[in-house]
Amino acid sequence: MIFNSIDFLVFALVFFVLLPLTRQHRNVRYAFVTIASFIFYGWWDWRYLFLIIASGVIDFVAGYCIHRFRSRRNAFLSMSLLGNLGILFTFKYLEWVTRNLEQILSTLGMSVNLTSNLPPFTLVLPVGISFYTFQSMSYTIDIYRGNLKPTKNPLLFFSYLSMFPQLVAGPIVRAADIFEQLKSPARVDQNRLFEGAQLIARGFFKKVVIADTLAPFVTLTFGSDVAAHGSIYWWAATFAFGAQIYCDFSGYSDIAIGLTRWMGLDLKKNFNHPYIASSIREFWSRWHISLSTWFRDYVYIPLGGSRGSTARALTTMWITMLVSGLWHGAAWGFVVWGAIHAAFLSIERFFRKYRKETLMHTIAFTGLTQLVVAIAWVFFRSDSITKSTNIVATLFNPTQFRSEEILAIPKLVILCLLALIIRETYIFAKQKCGFSPQLVSHPLTQALIAAALLVFCMFYRGPGNAFIYFQF
Repeated sequence: MIFNSIDFLVFALVFFVLLPLTRQHRNVRYAFVTIASFIFYGWWDWRYLFLIIASGVIDFVAGYCIHRFRSRRNAFLSMSLLGNLGILFTFKYLEWVTRNLEQILSTLGMSVNLTSNLPPFTLVLPVGISFYTFQSMSYTIDIYRGNLKPTKNPLLFFSYLSMFPQLVAGPIVRAADIFEQLKSPARVDQNRLFEGAQLIARGFFKKVVIADTLAPFVTLTFGSDVAAHGSIYWWAATFAFGAQIYCDFSGYSDIAIGLTRWMGLDLKKNFNHPYIASSIREFWSRWHISLSTWFRDYVYIPLGGSRGSTARALTTMWITMLVSGLWHGAAWGFVVWGAIHAAFLSIERFFRKYRKETLMHTIAFTGLTQLVVAIAWVFFRSDSITKSTNIVATLFNPTQFRSEEILAIPKLVILCLLALIIRETYIFAKQKCGFSPQLVSHPLTQALIAAALLVFCMFYRGPGNAFIYFQF
Protein backbone atom coordinates (compact mmCIF):
# COMPACT_ATOMS: atom_id res chain seq x y z
CA MET A 1 0.00 0.00 0.00
CA ILE A 2 1.65 3.21 -1.14
CA PHE A 3 0.67 6.76 -0.25
CA ASN A 4 -0.18 7.71 -3.84
CA SER A 5 -2.90 5.06 -4.24
CA ILE A 6 -6.67 4.83 -3.78
CA ASP A 7 -6.16 1.95 -1.34
CA PHE A 8 -4.18 4.21 0.98
CA LEU A 9 -6.67 7.07 0.76
CA VAL A 10 -9.43 4.73 1.93
CA PHE A 11 -7.19 3.25 4.62
CA ALA A 12 -6.14 6.70 5.91
CA LEU A 13 -9.74 7.95 5.94
CA VAL A 14 -10.89 5.00 8.07
CA PHE A 15 -7.85 5.29 10.35
CA PHE A 16 -8.24 8.98 11.12
CA VAL A 17 -12.00 8.67 11.60
CA LEU A 18 -11.54 5.91 14.19
CA LEU A 19 -8.37 7.21 15.89
CA PRO A 20 -10.14 9.83 18.10
CA LEU A 21 -12.30 7.05 19.58
CA THR A 22 -9.17 5.51 21.12
CA ARG A 23 -7.82 8.68 22.75
CA GLN A 24 -9.06 7.92 26.27
CA HIS A 25 -7.58 4.43 26.47
CA ARG A 26 -3.83 4.07 25.94
CA ASN A 27 -3.69 0.33 25.34
CA VAL A 28 -6.61 0.52 22.94
CA ARG A 29 -4.82 3.30 21.04
CA TYR A 30 -1.53 1.36 20.97
CA ALA A 31 -3.35 -1.74 19.72
CA PHE A 32 -5.26 0.25 17.11
CA VAL A 33 -2.11 1.90 15.74
CA THR A 34 -0.27 -1.45 15.71
CA ILE A 35 -3.06 -3.37 13.97
CA ALA A 36 -3.57 -0.60 11.42
CA SER A 37 0.17 -0.49 10.76
CA PHE A 38 0.31 -4.26 10.31
CA ILE A 39 -2.54 -4.04 7.79
CA PHE A 40 -0.68 -1.25 5.97
CA TYR A 41 2.58 -3.22 5.87
CA GLY A 42 0.98 -6.59 5.17
CA TRP A 43 -0.82 -5.13 2.14
CA TRP A 44 2.33 -5.81 0.07
CA ASP A 45 2.77 -9.37 1.36
CA TRP A 46 1.41 -10.63 4.68
CA ARG A 47 4.46 -12.88 5.10
CA TYR A 48 6.64 -9.78 5.62
CA LEU A 49 4.86 -9.27 8.94
CA PHE A 50 6.75 -12.21 10.44
CA LEU A 51 10.02 -10.33 9.93
CA ILE A 52 9.00 -7.12 11.65
CA ILE A 53 7.38 -9.11 14.47
CA ALA A 54 10.54 -11.20 14.86
CA SER A 55 12.74 -8.10 14.92
CA GLY A 56 10.41 -6.47 17.45
CA VAL A 57 10.24 -9.49 19.75
CA ILE A 58 14.04 -9.80 19.76
CA ASP A 59 14.53 -6.18 20.78
CA PHE A 60 11.62 -6.00 23.21
CA VAL A 61 13.00 -8.99 25.12
CA ALA A 62 16.64 -7.88 24.76
CA GLY A 63 15.82 -4.37 25.96
CA TYR A 64 14.09 -5.66 29.07
CA CYS A 65 16.88 -8.12 29.85
CA ILE A 66 19.63 -5.51 29.34
CA HIS A 67 17.93 -3.31 31.93
CA ARG A 68 17.00 -6.14 34.32
CA PHE A 69 20.20 -8.20 34.19
CA ARG A 70 22.97 -5.62 34.02
CA SER A 71 25.77 -8.12 34.53
CA ARG A 72 24.78 -9.89 31.29
CA ARG A 73 23.84 -6.85 29.27
CA ASN A 74 26.63 -7.46 26.72
CA ALA A 75 25.19 -10.84 25.90
CA PHE A 76 21.67 -9.47 25.43
CA LEU A 77 22.90 -6.58 23.29
CA SER A 78 24.76 -9.11 21.15
CA MET A 79 21.52 -11.09 20.84
CA SER A 80 19.77 -7.97 19.55
CA LEU A 81 22.49 -7.01 17.08
CA LEU A 82 23.06 -10.53 15.77
CA GLY A 83 19.33 -11.18 15.44
CA ASN A 84 18.56 -7.96 13.57
CA LEU A 85 21.67 -7.88 11.43
CA GLY A 86 21.25 -11.60 10.71
CA ILE A 87 17.74 -11.01 9.37
CA LEU A 88 18.93 -8.00 7.37
CA PHE A 89 21.92 -9.89 5.94
CA THR A 90 19.85 -12.92 4.97
CA PHE A 91 17.25 -10.98 3.01
CA LYS A 92 19.34 -8.10 1.67
CA TYR A 93 22.93 -9.22 1.25
CA LEU A 94 23.19 -13.04 1.22
CA GLU A 95 22.46 -13.42 -2.49
CA TRP A 96 24.86 -10.57 -3.38
CA VAL A 97 27.68 -11.96 -1.21
CA THR A 98 27.13 -15.42 -2.64
CA ARG A 99 27.23 -14.10 -6.20
CA ASN A 100 30.48 -12.22 -5.54
CA LEU A 101 31.98 -15.32 -3.91
CA GLU A 102 31.14 -17.29 -7.05
CA GLN A 103 32.99 -14.74 -9.16
CA ILE A 104 36.05 -14.86 -6.89
CA LEU A 105 36.14 -18.66 -7.01
CA SER A 106 35.67 -18.53 -10.78
CA THR A 107 38.79 -16.36 -11.18
CA LEU A 108 40.65 -19.01 -9.15
CA GLY A 109 39.56 -21.67 -11.61
CA MET A 110 36.76 -23.16 -9.51
CA SER A 111 33.35 -23.33 -11.15
CA VAL A 112 30.60 -23.44 -8.52
CA ASN A 113 26.94 -22.46 -8.50
CA LEU A 114 26.15 -21.38 -4.96
CA THR A 115 23.32 -18.99 -5.80
CA SER A 116 21.02 -21.74 -7.08
CA ASN A 117 21.18 -23.43 -3.69
CA LEU A 118 19.85 -20.40 -1.79
CA PRO A 119 16.31 -20.58 -0.40
CA PRO A 120 13.83 -18.68 -2.64
CA PHE A 121 12.86 -16.27 0.14
CA THR A 122 16.39 -14.81 0.23
CA LEU A 123 15.93 -13.51 -3.32
CA VAL A 124 13.06 -11.18 -2.31
CA LEU A 125 13.76 -7.92 -0.49
CA PRO A 126 11.03 -7.12 2.06
CA VAL A 127 9.81 -3.53 1.83
CA GLY A 128 11.46 -1.14 4.30
CA ILE A 129 13.48 -3.81 6.10
CA SER A 130 16.52 -1.53 6.52
CA PHE A 131 14.43 1.20 8.13
CA TYR A 132 12.58 -0.76 10.78
CA THR A 133 15.65 -2.91 11.55
CA PHE A 134 17.72 0.18 12.37
CA GLN A 135 14.84 1.68 14.31
CA SER A 136 14.45 -1.49 16.36
CA MET A 137 18.19 -1.77 17.07
CA SER A 138 18.39 1.82 18.30
CA TYR A 139 15.94 0.89 21.07
CA THR A 140 18.20 -1.75 22.63
CA ILE A 141 21.39 0.27 22.07
CA ASP A 142 19.89 3.27 23.87
CA ILE A 143 18.85 1.05 26.78
CA TYR A 144 22.34 -0.44 26.89
CA ARG A 145 23.83 3.05 27.07
CA GLY A 146 21.43 4.10 29.82
CA ASN A 147 19.73 6.71 27.64
CA LEU A 148 16.36 4.99 27.74
CA LYS A 149 14.32 2.84 30.09
CA PRO A 150 12.61 -0.14 28.46
CA THR A 151 8.86 -0.35 28.30
CA LYS A 152 7.06 -3.34 29.77
CA ASN A 153 4.14 -2.76 27.42
CA PRO A 154 4.53 -4.69 24.14
CA LEU A 155 1.66 -2.73 22.58
CA LEU A 156 3.49 0.56 23.16
CA PHE A 157 6.69 -0.91 21.72
CA PHE A 158 5.04 -2.25 18.57
CA SER A 159 3.05 0.95 18.00
CA TYR A 160 6.45 2.69 17.98
CA LEU A 161 8.19 0.12 15.80
CA SER A 162 5.43 -0.36 13.21
CA MET A 163 3.90 3.15 13.04
CA PHE A 164 2.68 3.14 9.46
CA PRO A 165 3.41 6.69 8.22
CA GLN A 166 7.19 6.25 8.51
CA LEU A 167 7.43 2.46 8.60
CA VAL A 168 8.77 1.65 5.14
CA ALA A 169 10.90 4.71 4.24
CA GLY A 170 11.51 6.73 7.37
CA PRO A 171 12.22 9.02 9.00
CA ILE A 172 13.97 6.58 11.34
CA VAL A 173 12.44 7.33 14.75
CA ARG A 174 14.05 6.67 18.11
CA ALA A 175 12.07 5.45 21.09
CA ALA A 176 13.50 8.21 23.31
CA ASP A 177 11.90 10.80 21.00
CA ILE A 178 8.49 9.20 20.54
CA PHE A 179 7.51 7.09 23.57
CA GLU A 180 6.20 10.00 25.64
CA GLN A 181 4.36 11.37 22.62
CA LEU A 182 2.69 8.00 22.06
CA LYS A 183 1.65 7.91 25.70
CA SER A 184 0.19 11.44 25.60
CA PRO A 185 -0.29 12.64 22.00
CA ALA A 186 -0.95 16.33 21.47
CA ARG A 187 -4.47 17.57 20.84
CA VAL A 188 -5.11 17.75 17.11
CA ASP A 189 -6.36 21.32 16.75
CA GLN A 190 -6.81 23.49 13.64
CA ASN A 191 -3.17 24.57 13.62
CA ARG A 192 -1.95 20.98 13.71
CA LEU A 193 -4.41 19.96 11.00
CA PHE A 194 -3.24 22.85 8.81
CA GLU A 195 0.45 22.07 9.38
CA GLY A 196 -0.14 18.43 8.51
CA ALA A 197 -2.12 19.32 5.39
CA GLN A 198 0.66 21.64 4.20
CA LEU A 199 3.27 18.93 4.61
CA ILE A 200 1.10 16.30 2.91
CA ALA A 201 0.29 18.61 -0.02
CA ARG A 202 3.97 19.48 -0.43
CA GLY A 203 4.98 15.83 -0.21
CA PHE A 204 2.46 14.67 -2.80
CA PHE A 205 3.48 17.47 -5.16
CA LYS A 206 7.14 16.48 -4.91
CA LYS A 207 6.30 12.84 -5.48
CA VAL A 208 3.53 12.69 -8.09
CA VAL A 209 4.27 15.88 -10.04
CA ILE A 210 8.07 16.24 -9.93
CA ALA A 211 9.53 12.79 -9.17
CA ASP A 212 7.00 10.77 -11.18
CA THR A 213 7.31 13.12 -14.17
CA LEU A 214 11.10 12.77 -14.18
CA ALA A 215 11.06 8.99 -13.60
CA PRO A 216 10.33 7.80 -17.20
CA PHE A 217 13.08 10.04 -18.64
CA VAL A 218 15.59 8.88 -16.02
CA THR A 219 14.67 5.20 -16.42
CA LEU A 220 14.81 5.32 -20.23
CA THR A 221 18.12 7.20 -20.34
CA PHE A 222 19.97 5.17 -17.72
CA GLY A 223 18.59 2.00 -19.30
CA SER A 224 20.02 2.86 -22.71
CA ASP A 225 23.50 2.41 -24.11
CA VAL A 226 25.92 5.14 -22.97
CA ALA A 227 27.03 5.85 -26.55
CA ALA A 228 23.42 6.55 -27.58
CA HIS A 229 23.57 10.01 -26.01
CA GLY A 230 26.02 12.87 -25.76
CA SER A 231 27.17 14.87 -22.76
CA ILE A 232 24.23 17.33 -22.69
CA TYR A 233 21.68 14.53 -22.58
CA TRP A 234 23.59 12.68 -19.86
CA TRP A 235 23.93 15.87 -17.80
CA ALA A 236 20.17 16.31 -18.06
CA ALA A 237 19.59 12.70 -16.98
CA THR A 238 22.07 13.01 -14.11
CA PHE A 239 20.49 16.16 -12.71
CA ALA A 240 17.02 14.72 -13.36
CA PHE A 241 17.83 11.70 -11.22
CA GLY A 242 19.18 13.94 -8.46
CA ALA A 243 15.90 15.87 -8.55
CA GLN A 244 13.84 12.68 -8.77
CA ILE A 245 15.37 10.92 -5.79
CA TYR A 246 15.25 14.08 -3.68
CA CYS A 247 11.61 14.86 -4.46
CA ASP A 248 10.62 11.20 -4.17
CA PHE A 249 12.29 10.62 -0.80
CA SER A 250 11.72 14.01 0.81
CA GLY A 251 8.16 13.87 -0.52
CA TYR A 252 7.61 10.61 1.35
CA SER A 253 9.11 12.13 4.51
CA ASP A 254 6.86 15.20 4.23
CA ILE A 255 3.76 13.02 3.88
CA ALA A 256 4.84 10.80 6.79
CA ILE A 257 5.53 13.77 9.07
CA GLY A 258 2.26 15.39 8.02
CA LEU A 259 0.25 12.24 8.80
CA THR A 260 1.87 11.92 12.22
CA ARG A 261 0.96 15.56 12.90
CA TRP A 262 -2.66 14.43 12.52
CA MET A 263 -1.94 11.65 15.01
CA GLY A 264 -0.79 14.23 17.57
CA LEU A 265 2.89 13.32 17.12
CA ASP A 266 5.88 15.41 16.06
CA LEU A 267 8.63 13.75 14.04
CA LYS A 268 11.88 15.54 13.35
CA LYS A 269 12.60 17.00 9.93
CA ASN A 270 14.29 14.50 7.63
CA PHE A 271 15.39 16.82 4.82
CA ASN A 272 16.50 20.44 4.93
CA HIS A 273 17.16 21.45 1.31
CA PRO A 274 20.40 19.49 0.77
CA TYR A 275 20.90 21.00 -2.69
CA ILE A 276 21.86 24.34 -1.19
CA ALA A 277 24.71 22.76 0.80
CA SER A 278 28.12 24.33 0.20
CA SER A 279 30.09 21.29 1.40
CA ILE A 280 29.64 17.54 1.48
CA ARG A 281 29.62 17.72 5.27
CA GLU A 282 26.76 20.21 5.15
CA PHE A 283 25.01 18.05 2.55
CA TRP A 284 24.89 15.19 5.06
CA SER A 285 23.50 17.49 7.73
CA ARG A 286 20.60 18.20 5.36
CA TRP A 287 20.06 14.88 3.50
CA HIS A 288 18.16 12.00 5.14
CA ILE A 289 18.91 13.49 8.54
CA SER A 290 17.48 10.60 10.55
CA LEU A 291 19.83 8.13 8.82
CA SER A 292 22.93 10.34 8.88
CA THR A 293 22.47 11.00 12.62
CA TRP A 294 21.84 7.27 13.16
CA PHE A 295 25.20 6.42 11.59
CA ARG A 296 26.84 9.25 13.51
CA ASP A 297 25.51 8.09 16.89
CA TYR A 298 25.66 4.30 16.45
CA VAL A 299 28.62 3.78 14.11
CA TYR A 300 30.90 6.83 13.75
CA ILE A 301 31.11 7.92 17.41
CA PRO A 302 31.40 4.38 18.87
CA LEU A 303 34.29 3.72 16.47
CA GLY A 304 36.08 6.77 17.81
CA GLY A 305 34.56 9.66 15.88
CA SER A 306 36.94 12.57 15.47
CA ARG A 307 38.93 11.61 18.54
CA GLY A 308 42.53 10.57 18.24
CA SER A 309 44.82 11.11 15.27
CA THR A 310 43.76 12.47 11.91
CA ALA A 311 44.41 9.09 10.30
CA ARG A 312 42.14 7.33 12.79
CA ALA A 313 39.39 9.93 12.37
CA LEU A 314 39.55 9.59 8.59
CA THR A 315 39.47 5.80 8.83
CA THR A 316 36.40 5.95 11.03
CA MET A 317 34.71 8.34 8.64
CA TRP A 318 35.51 6.13 5.64
CA ILE A 319 34.11 3.05 7.37
CA THR A 320 30.94 4.94 8.25
CA MET A 321 30.41 6.24 4.72
CA LEU A 322 31.10 2.87 3.08
CA VAL A 323 28.66 1.17 5.46
CA SER A 324 26.17 3.96 4.70
CA GLY A 325 26.55 3.26 1.00
CA LEU A 326 26.10 -0.47 1.50
CA TRP A 327 23.02 0.18 3.65
CA HIS A 328 21.29 1.48 0.53
CA GLY A 329 21.64 -1.76 -1.33
CA ALA A 330 23.67 -4.83 -2.19
CA ALA A 331 25.62 -3.46 -5.13
CA TRP A 332 29.11 -2.08 -5.68
CA GLY A 333 27.68 1.13 -7.09
CA PHE A 334 26.35 2.06 -3.65
CA VAL A 335 29.77 1.39 -2.13
CA VAL A 336 31.45 3.63 -4.72
CA TRP A 337 28.81 6.30 -4.03
CA GLY A 338 29.74 6.18 -0.35
CA ALA A 339 33.45 6.25 -1.23
CA ILE A 340 33.05 9.38 -3.36
CA HIS A 341 31.39 11.17 -0.46
CA ALA A 342 34.10 9.91 1.92
CA ALA A 343 36.85 11.12 -0.42
CA PHE A 344 35.49 14.64 -0.61
CA LEU A 345 34.79 14.71 3.13
CA SER A 346 38.49 13.90 3.56
CA ILE A 347 39.51 16.68 1.18
CA GLU A 348 37.25 19.15 3.01
CA ARG A 349 38.83 18.19 6.32
CA PHE A 350 42.28 19.23 5.10
CA PHE A 351 41.26 22.43 3.31
CA ARG A 352 38.37 23.83 5.36
CA LYS A 353 40.70 26.16 7.33
CA TYR A 354 41.54 27.98 4.07
CA ARG A 355 37.91 28.56 3.15
CA LYS A 356 36.46 32.07 3.36
CA GLU A 357 32.82 32.54 4.33
CA THR A 358 32.01 35.28 1.82
CA LEU A 359 28.90 35.14 -0.37
CA MET A 360 30.90 34.55 -3.54
CA HIS A 361 32.85 31.72 -1.93
CA THR A 362 29.61 30.20 -0.63
CA ILE A 363 28.05 30.31 -4.09
CA ALA A 364 31.16 28.79 -5.68
CA PHE A 365 31.44 26.01 -3.11
CA THR A 366 27.71 25.30 -3.38
CA GLY A 367 28.12 24.77 -7.12
CA LEU A 368 31.17 22.54 -6.60
CA THR A 369 29.42 20.51 -3.90
CA GLN A 370 26.37 19.89 -6.06
CA LEU A 371 28.61 18.85 -8.95
CA VAL A 372 30.23 16.20 -6.73
CA VAL A 373 26.83 15.07 -5.46
CA ALA A 374 25.56 14.76 -9.04
CA ILE A 375 28.55 12.67 -10.16
CA ALA A 376 28.08 10.39 -7.15
CA TRP A 377 24.41 9.91 -8.10
CA VAL A 378 25.55 8.36 -11.40
CA PHE A 379 27.14 5.44 -9.50
CA PHE A 380 24.09 5.22 -7.25
CA ARG A 381 21.69 4.92 -10.20
CA SER A 382 23.60 2.97 -12.87
CA ASP A 383 23.45 -0.78 -13.30
CA SER A 384 27.21 -1.33 -13.13
CA ILE A 385 30.49 0.36 -12.26
CA THR A 386 31.61 0.09 -15.88
CA LYS A 387 28.53 1.88 -17.14
CA SER A 388 28.86 4.54 -14.45
CA THR A 389 32.46 5.33 -15.39
CA ASN A 390 31.51 5.51 -19.08
CA ILE A 391 28.70 7.95 -18.26
CA VAL A 392 31.04 10.14 -16.21
CA ALA A 393 33.61 10.04 -19.02
CA THR A 394 30.90 11.18 -21.46
CA LEU A 395 29.83 14.02 -19.15
CA PHE A 396 33.31 15.55 -19.26
CA ASN A 397 34.21 14.67 -22.85
CA PRO A 398 34.03 17.84 -25.02
CA THR A 399 33.82 15.73 -28.18
CA GLN A 400 30.50 14.34 -26.91
CA PHE A 401 28.89 17.78 -26.82
CA ARG A 402 25.88 17.65 -29.15
CA SER A 403 23.96 20.91 -29.08
CA GLU A 404 21.01 19.43 -30.94
CA GLU A 405 20.28 17.19 -27.95
CA ILE A 406 18.95 20.19 -26.02
CA LEU A 407 15.81 20.00 -28.16
CA ALA A 408 15.49 16.27 -27.50
CA ILE A 409 15.17 16.70 -23.72
CA PRO A 410 11.44 16.49 -22.83
CA LYS A 411 9.99 19.91 -22.00
CA LEU A 412 8.33 18.58 -18.84
CA VAL A 413 11.73 17.45 -17.58
CA ILE A 414 13.15 20.93 -18.14
CA LEU A 415 10.15 22.52 -16.39
CA CYS A 416 10.53 20.22 -13.37
CA LEU A 417 14.24 20.98 -13.08
CA LEU A 418 13.60 24.72 -13.41
CA ALA A 419 10.90 24.55 -10.73
CA LEU A 420 13.30 22.84 -8.34
CA ILE A 421 16.13 25.27 -9.15
CA ILE A 422 13.88 28.28 -8.50
CA ARG A 423 12.64 26.80 -5.23
CA GLU A 424 16.14 25.96 -3.97
CA THR A 425 17.48 29.36 -5.06
CA TYR A 426 14.75 31.00 -2.98
CA ILE A 427 15.67 28.83 0.03
CA PHE A 428 19.37 29.61 -0.51
CA ALA A 429 18.59 33.34 -0.45
CA LYS A 430 16.41 32.88 2.63
CA GLN A 431 18.78 30.72 4.68
CA LYS A 432 22.17 32.09 3.60
CA CYS A 433 21.44 35.67 2.56
CA GLY A 434 18.77 36.68 5.06
CA PHE A 435 16.09 37.17 2.38
CA SER A 436 12.68 36.67 4.03
CA PRO A 437 9.60 38.18 2.36
CA GLN A 438 6.67 38.36 4.77
CA LEU A 439 4.03 37.73 2.12
CA VAL A 440 5.22 34.20 1.43
CA SER A 441 5.09 33.21 5.11
CA HIS A 442 1.58 34.61 5.62
CA PRO A 443 -0.94 31.84 6.58
CA LEU A 444 -3.29 32.79 3.74
CA THR A 445 -0.45 32.57 1.23
CA GLN A 446 0.58 29.19 2.62
CA ALA A 447 -3.01 27.94 2.35
CA LEU A 448 -3.24 29.08 -1.27
CA ILE A 449 0.09 27.42 -2.08
CA ALA A 450 -1.06 24.13 -0.50
CA ALA A 451 -4.31 24.28 -2.49
CA ALA A 452 -2.41 24.99 -5.71
CA LEU A 453 -0.07 22.05 -5.06
CA LEU A 454 -3.05 19.71 -4.64
CA VAL A 455 -4.54 20.96 -7.91
CA PHE A 456 -1.25 20.18 -9.65
CA CYS A 457 -1.29 16.72 -8.06
CA MET A 458 -4.72 16.01 -9.49
CA PHE A 459 -4.21 17.33 -13.03
CA TYR A 460 -0.46 17.28 -13.74
CA ARG A 461 0.74 14.10 -12.07
CA GLY A 462 3.24 11.82 -13.74
CA PRO A 463 2.90 8.05 -14.20
CA GLY A 464 2.38 6.38 -10.82
CA ASN A 465 5.49 4.81 -9.30
CA ALA A 466 6.38 3.27 -5.96
CA PHE A 467 8.68 5.37 -3.79
CA ILE A 468 12.35 4.78 -4.65
CA TYR A 469 13.46 4.13 -1.07
CA PHE A 470 11.01 1.21 -0.70
CA GLN A 471 13.79 -0.90 -2.28
CA PHE A 472 16.24 0.01 0.47
